[in-house]
Amino acid sequence: MRLVLGKHGLKIIWLGLILMLSVYQLDNALLYNYRNYAASQFNNVAGLSTLGVVGNIVFAVFKPPLAKLSNVHGRGETYVVCVIFYLLGYILCASSSSFGTYAGGFVFANIGQTGANIMNDIVISDVSSMRWRAFAISASFIPFFITPWISGFIVEDVVSPNAMGWRWGIGMFAITMPCAASVIIGSLLFYQRKAKKEGYVAVEKMTIHEFCSQLDLGGSFLLAAGFAMFLIPFSVASLTPGRWDTGWIIALIVVGFCILIGLLFYERFVAKHPILPARYLRNVSIVRCCLLAFFDTLGFQATHTYFYTWAVIVQNMSARDATFLNYTNGVWQAVVGLLGGYIMYKTRRYKWLIFAGAVIKLIGYGIMLRVRGANNNWVELFVVQSVQGWGSGLVEIIVIVGAQVVVPHAEMPQVTALVLLFSFFGGAVGNAIAGGIYTGTFKEALKRRLGSLATEKLVQTIFESITAGVPPEGSGQKRAIDLAYSDVLLNITYVAVATSVAVVALTVFLPNLRLPETVDPLQYEGSGEDDEEGKHEESETKPSADATVLATSASH
Repeated sequence: MRLVLGKHGLKIIWLGLILMLSVYQLDNALLYNYRNYAASQFNNVAGLSTLGVVGNIVFAVFKPPLAKLSNVHGRGETYVVCVIFYLLGYILCASSSSFGTYAGGFVFANIGQTGANIMNDIVISDVSSMRWRAFAISASFIPFFITPWISGFIVEDVVSPNAMGWRWGIGMFAITMPCAASVIIGSLLFYQRKAKKEGYVAVEKMTIHEFCSQLDLGGSFLLAAGFAMFLIPFSVASLTPGRWDTGWIIALIVVGFCILIGLLFYERFVAKHPILPARYLRNVSIVRCCLLAFFDTLGFQATHTYFYTWAVIVQNMSARDATFLNYTNGVWQAVVGLLGGYIMYKTRRYKWLIFAGAVIKLIGYGIMLRVRGANNNWVELFVVQSVQGWGSGLVEIIVIVGAQVVVPHAEMPQVTALVLLFSFFGGAVGNAIAGGIYTGTFKEALKRRLGSLATEKLVQTIFESITAGVPPEGSGQKRAIDLAYSDVLLNITYVAVATSVAVVALTVFLPNLRLPETVDPLQYEGSGEDDEEGKHEESETKPSADATVLATSASH
């Protein structure tokens, strides 16, 4: 499609992306915060970790099939599918009468969100060269310079007493999302049709079976079922009467593990178009980038699962201030990501930049052990979030480019989805670990800190809600609750420190390949020792299609 865009077409595509990204980032910020108040209203704050696990599994599992759908059926059509899932999710969440219904809507909204996320990256990669790729993807976060601050005021107005409530806050996106997406969808469909008319895109007819095979629906199902069964029990075990002695908890973990082992054999011997191609798992760059994404997101999600609720209860922050604190990391990530992308453009290298980011994040987690407590002031909290953002800005974009640079452009959506799949599975594991620590230790920490002031009703109320039953600031009970909550977050942070050490170690062993000017990294000849390593890796992942294809589609 790039061959038929021209200057005006390229501008229209970027305009559509800007509108889509703006609403996407606002949706991401607001729905993340609204779920805290939804869980609190349904007296199920402990369920936030389970919701996070499910959300991250959905985010991970649906990326590969949606990325494949964009290759098989077209970029514009895939955006349409994403918007439909968004709308279903908004409607279910806004009208939910129980936490279960809300969770169902949350899953549908996450399918739409993960699809929009991967499609934004794919379309940006379609219209940018490898040399500019990191800068272009980082530029997609520019709306994030503004949306967290706007969302802070919106959340405060929406969830404050006698306001319209979180349901209406979610419902408004049922109007704004389709409107914002219409520009990118319309322009992509128009230029896809033009590309087909001019013969740049081959139109292939296929049966429903062939279509499902292309998407590897069997592999996607096994991936989702396996990880869900394996991870969810870790966050709900402590909520059952028998805890880890409960039979079905152990059974789910064992079955989930067996399904994941079976997935490897299915992908190797059954799937004709696997979402986990064996050749990718033999590619050093791709494997290390996937592991980097996994461990990096694990640490982040673990430390942020209960961060918002901690800020509201322990630091006595308003909804606005807690939102500002929660997204300070993301704003700095966007700023530093742009700077890192420009440095990569000038140097055409990325290894030592991602190493620097990993070291900064490790330092940030180390500081977090000392300043994320009941006795710390707000300035300290915002500073440590900023340090984390500096590191994230260098790590999270480069892991994508590091994997993309060793595959042909036709396989770019699939390898991008694979890296993001590992990233969000890492997030799911982080949520599960945080949930296990919270549900397994928080009640005991409350009873220990409260001492004679502890009552079963107070402990259960604090465990399940952030909007009701919290003792007044300055009271002995409130001080004890603050210390107990901080004890839990400290234990979770130790996990993040350990994973961050693994991230630093992995960056040391990344190859330092040269980034070319072309959209397709395999259209150039490298030079030097690092480039010889790149050639070796490239030979493991051979091109399989025309690298100029942006909108391959199938008619049924």
